Amino acid sequence: MIRITKLLAAAALATGLAGCAANEPVIRGLPPVQVTASGETQPVGTGRADAADDPAIWIDPANPNRALIVATDKKAGLHVYDLAGKDIAFVQAGLVNNVDVAGDIIVASDRNDGANAHLAVFRLDADRPEIVPLGRAAAGTGEAYGLCLKKTAPGQPITAALIVKDGTVRVGTLTVDGAAPDFSKEWEYKIPTQSEGCVFDGDTLYVGEEDVGVWKLERNGAGATAVLIAPVDHQRLVADVEGLATIDYKGQRYLLVSSQGDNAYAVFRLPGMDYVGRFAVAAGAFGATSETDGIEAVAGNFGAAYPDGLFLAQDGDNAPKAQNFKLVRWDQIAAALGL
Repeated sequence: MIRITKLLAAAALATGLAGCAANEPVIRGLPPVQVTASGETQPVGTGRADAADDPAIWIDPANPNRALIVATDKKAGLHVYDLAGKDIAFVQAGLVNNVDVAGDIIVASDRNDGANAHLAVFRLDADRPEIVPLGRAAAGTGEAYGLCLKKTAPGQPITAALIVKDGTVRVGTLTVDGAAPDFSKEWEYKIPTQSEGCVFDGDTLYVGEEDVGVWKLERNGAGATAVLIAPVDHQRLVADVEGLATIDYKGQRYLLVSSQGDNAYAVFRLPGMDYVGRFAVAAGAFGATSETDGIEAVAGNFGAAYPDGLFLAQDGDNAPKAQNFKLVRWDQIAAALGL
């Protein structure tokens, strides 16, 4: 009986410690500066699950001060939110993971077939608003996971990078003007282990290997030259390395990386990857962010709420509600980091 009591007590203690571990990082990196969110989206439709994943920002080409948020519920489909966080459109798409936009084209990594990767393609009708499915483009074997698009001028071909869950990176041209979308691979590279987050900076592709760090990939024929430029060091980055984003500010370009393991975001100055600092989104008028997957950042004047740009972060713990995305003024982050 005493032995059983001790076992029960040990189990209760372990449960309590596990509960603490779920809320508090086991490893903490360098102390981040603190900022607070200025807004948040309505929760995704899938409750009690790891469902919200990745955001992207659409900017109106006719009015650069107008923007919308496109984001994934990776258990159900795609949401569109306005900058007040209101859910204004949704389309059922099943298991879609990462998302990006090019003009009015929305592309998401499609995991509905775990053995064969696809890109799910949509058109955004921002005036209605509505997300119009255009079809799926086959993108080779493996489970589609990460996805990012190269920023190109309107009317130019869309370059897409698909990250397969095992770390295979496939980059090619996505054509959407035919009867169905088509993806034509141009080069491929294998990162050793599970990878997801990615972002283009011109022709350079940055990819996050979750347990290892950030890779810089540059095309070399049918493959790539790869350099690990920001390792998981438990100071700047604490695994998992998740979402990546870039932003231009005062003539400089910065790479932002989600340091998911300690609920922070690392900032590097490009192209030299000079370490700038780290920030965290603390509780204020809106909740803190934690366990962030996807992030996005964009410069611009989006009205009084976001006069100098916007940072978006998936919030992995928005209890008691379902997961959502937090919006932060970029000028607040820049001031905190001394940019």
